[in-house]
Amino acid sequence: MPMDPLAPLLDLADVASAFADAQARVDAAMRHRALRRQGGRVAAEISLRSAVASAGLEGHEYEVEDVRAGTVTDPVVQGALRVFSTDLADLWLNAPRQALARLHVLAARGVVPAAELGRPSSAADRIDALSALVAGNETTPPMLLAAVVHAELLTLRPFAGPAGVVARAAARLTLVGRAFDPRGLVAADVGHRSREPEYVGAANAYATGTPDGIRSWLRHYAAAAAAGADELVTVGDGVLAAA
Repeated sequence: MPMDPLAPLLDLADVASAFADAQARVDAAMRHRALRRQGGRVAAEISLRSAVASAGLEGHEYEVEDVRAGTVTDPVVQGALRVFSTDLADLWLNAPRQALARLHVLAARGVVPAAELGRPSSAADRIDALSALVAGNETTPPMLLAAVVHAELLTLRPFAGPAGVVARAAARLTLVGRAFDPRGLVAADVGHRSREPEYVGAANAYATGTPDGIRSWLRHYAAAAAAGADELVTVGDGVLAAA
């Protein structure tokens, strides 16, 4: 089995335990009774809430109910909705650069000029390195890989416009494609949004490249995933109550 290049990150203080706690919360949430017969409704609601949260993290803040009603025409929100309704998980794990281009087209349509859609404007070498890390990687634990993907794309911001929406979508595709969350039910973006000051601070800390900065980000990511599992439980409870 090939050596996992990210394995040393799990040796940072409290990271492995934070990831284990998040995994336990996700596993428990995945056993929710609503997923047996109302899984489609739960998934649709999680997708909506996650898209609204992701747009909110870009500064485009709206209430979920307003977006649900179809009264919000903000192109960043519409782009986030498109991103969350598209299945690119297989493409992401096999041709990451192509998947990133498609994600940017979906996220940034109507926000940036058409000529810039799908075209990274910077950081080509690091995108190549990230793509090499993702493609065919069956060794790195999915949540760890998703956390690194997310932070790298936030740091690089290689695309014009809502680059954060692309970063969060790529992290989600990692969790989906690597079967950590095959149906996209863990609302990690809601977790990031609920802890926004920590999210921003931890992302900035990661960008320093120091062990403490990376540790800060990884612990935040685990907390956001755990909060996303709690959101799944909340949505599942609501679906059962409405049935």
